[in-house]
Amino acid sequence: MEGTSGGEKAAPLRPGIRDTVVRAAGGAVAALEQLAGGLGTAFVALVVLLRLVFAAVTVPLGVGLLMAPKAIRALHSLADRERERLGRWGPEVIGPGPAPTQLRLALVDLTTRRELRWLLRHATLGFALGIFGILLPLMAVRDSLFPAYWQWIPKDADSTSVGFGPAQTWADAFAVALLGLGWIAIIVGLTPGMARLQAAPGRRLLSAGPDVDLSLRVAELTATRAAALDAHAIELRRIERSLHDGTQNRLVTVTVLLGAARRMAARDPAGADEILERAQGAAEQALAELRSVARGILPPVLADRGLEGALTGLAASCAVPCRIDVDAPARCAASVEATAYFVVAEALTNIAKHSGAEEATVTVRSHGGRLRLTVTDDGRGGADEEGGSGLTGIRGRVAALDGTLSLTSPRGGPTTLEVELPCGS
Repeated sequence: MEGTSGGEKAAPLRPGIRDTVVRAAGGAVAALEQLAGGLGTAFVALVVLLRLVFAAVTVPLGVGLLMAPKAIRALHSLADRERERLGRWGPEVIGPGPAPTQLRLALVDLTTRRELRWLLRHATLGFALGIFGILLPLMAVRDSLFPAYWQWIPKDADSTSVGFGPAQTWADAFAVALLGLGWIAIIVGLTPGMARLQAAPGRRLLSAGPDVDLSLRVAELTATRAAALDAHAIELRRIERSLHDGTQNRLVTVTVLLGAARRMAARDPAGADEILERAQGAAEQALAELRSVARGILPPVLADRGLEGALTGLAASCAVPCRIDVDAPARCAASVEATAYFVVAEALTNIAKHSGAEEATVTVRSHGGRLRLTVTDDGRGGADEEGGSGLTGIRGRVAALDGTLSLTSPRGGPTTLEVELPCGS
């Protein structure tokens, strides 16, 4: 056997591990950008909060009455800015429309009250999280590179970014570098959650709630009804095409073959038997196509095995290795489970055809009367609803049940499709 030379290069990371590292690093960088952007609006929120507090305190003196309209306008403007920022990093946050700036009307306005609740949270928790989002990478760089410059810093200076006394030896310096690696691990592991925590009050309080403006809800339901009608019409056309182009043609073939066999039965029994065999094959194909159409309307596997079993079957037949993680103890309405099944089926079909992915993951969670689906893949990304990839059809099905859909698919991947459906629709 040949010995392994000490100068051989280490084996490169496997594609799966490399892709995981790239995704984790990309997620951490994106989270740091979100935290830094949130720090900017949080600082302004702190200033606006102080203006509002000062105006409230000085109302008895009359000064607050003059300051209040400008402070309230600043609040509305900042809330609009935060909605725009959140929309760049996820689903669009649609506001409830113009809010009053007069003090008396603002005090009873639901939109202004929700914005004030957001302002208090963002000026405190959002500001603190933004500070950490700035400090963590600075501490990671400072401590990781400490062995490169520790000999040139003052002898009495602290060796770490959190202060543990001066470094005396190279061992101390490399210990500081290990702390820097710990900061990097914290950044990769915690900053995505910190970014979601910072954005959560804005997504919850700055969006148009059901109690804010009934006209907006009416418009939303009108759009949902139109989407439901469109989805229904598309489904009818699909069934019609399947029956016309497939099953009907098979049955016509069976009729023609049976007629030919009947005419040949007396003079050529062997030929008639061959034709009957062909007719039987065509009839079996027609029956298989009818079953396929029936499964397309409402898959029987949903009733037999539930959503988890049905999705497991989809994953087993997918050309890309797929992992299923379902935590939905309570059954949803049949229409919701059917929509979830079709969403996952179409998403996995798109992944197999277009993404070039090596792995896909389907996660299903049921909480608070909502069913949440997440389909991710490690493919090339760049998914586009206008590209004929079936995403428009998925959005129509989801909208028909008053659900929501969001797609994140940057060039280079990964692609994440998130769908949320009301369980009782």
